[in-house]
Amino acid sequence: VNEKKYILIIMDDYSRFTWVKFLASKDEALDFIIKFLKMIQVRLNAPVRNIRIDNETKFINQTLRDYYEQVDISYETLVAGTPQQNGIVERRNSTLVEATRTMLIYAKAPLFLWAKAVATTWYTQNRSVIQRCHGKTPYELLHDRKPDLSYLHAFSALCYLNNDSENLGKLQAKADI
Repeated sequence: VNEKKYILIIMDDYSRFTWVKFLASKDEALDFIIKFLKMIQVRLNAPVRNIRIDNETKFINQTLRDYYEQVDISYETLVAGTPQQNGIVERRNSTLVEATRTMLIYAKAPLFLWAKAVATTWYTQNRSVIQRCHGKTPYELLHDRKPDLSYLHAFSALCYLNNDSENLGKLQAKADI
């Protein structure tokens, strides 16, 4: 979708809340990580203290090292080829991929909708996967309130786009099919 080929997944260790960013190239990760860290510290009014990152060059460069040092974030790089060191995130990644694949197959959806399916999976997992130790969803732990799920529909459900324009004539369609 929109020529995005990569997914950057960021997970909060405490709540297990997950953020997903679709990237056209891995080079976009650097700017996004810095913007994300600034945004999350403002929104949550809490400092980011530690980061555990893959041993990829997109995450390990002087710009990021300087930024981490400037804002007092300690970072740990993982040994290449050892997903066990980052087991929680790796498990979330595989769950995300498995659920996305299942949704696409069940809906008989074309593969170009992969990003929409990933976004749907990510969104619903943040609001439905219960953290056993807390008895709450990641959304509840992060936002201190239960998520509103009343508007959710099954992936690929038949939907109509409502036309609420004030300029509609009496006999014009109010939904685009």
